[in-house]
Amino acid sequence: MQGMTNYSYAPLLFFAAIGLFFAVFSVVAGALAGPKRYNRAKADAYECGIQPTPHADGGGRVPVKYYLTAMLFIIFDIESVFLYPFAVSFDRMGLFALVEMVLFILTVFVAYAYVWRRGGLDWD
Repeated sequence: MQGMTNYSYAPLLFFAAIGLFFAVFSVVAGALAGPKRYNRAKADAYECGIQPTPHADGGGRVPVKYYLTAMLFIIFDIESVFLYPFAVSFDRMGLFALVEMVLFILTVFVAYAYVWRRGGLDWD
């Protein structure tokens, strides 16, 4: 048993080394095998095909709707993260946890319906 303590981190180090090797190999192979044709379009910022417009000196104002959409995404994404532990250990938790999860989903559904009704999901 005493000899095994020296090798307890061996699998972790092995997989870390494989991951590091793959990352370095991918970057080097992409640099060596990729095309080397540089032009003005590749040097420009990516704007999704829309011609970039000049901004004000201070950077201009960004509509609040962008931030609200990001916040809604984070809220509903966190909801799905909370559902994973429940789904994994559903059979061991019992009726109390089921009632709590139904209340949680109902609360999030009410928030979703409110946002939908107020037009927060409409993209103008």
